[in-house]
Amino acid sequence: MFRVMVNHAKKHPSLIPLFLIIGSGGVGAALYLMRLAVFNPDVCWDKKNNPEPWNKLSPSDQYKFYSVNVDYSRLKKDRPDF
Repeated sequence: MFRVMVNHAKKHPSLIPLFLIIGSGGVGAALYLMRLAVFNPDVCWDKKNNPEPWNKLSPSDQYKFYSVNVDYSRLKKDRPDF
């Protein structure tokens, strides 16, 4: 498959940006899915030691990818401990 892509790129050099853009999109999507699987508090990989990881989040933990108007370092705890 890779050899066919290289041969097409040699015959038609205008396809090289297309291959780069499609490849970088695939890599970006894979990295974002890996970030969600590792750092999202809704995902629980170890149910024996930490069955509810969302209860151990402090208010200053930023788990969103991008927040517009919220400064998480200034938030105070307003919920009970479980």
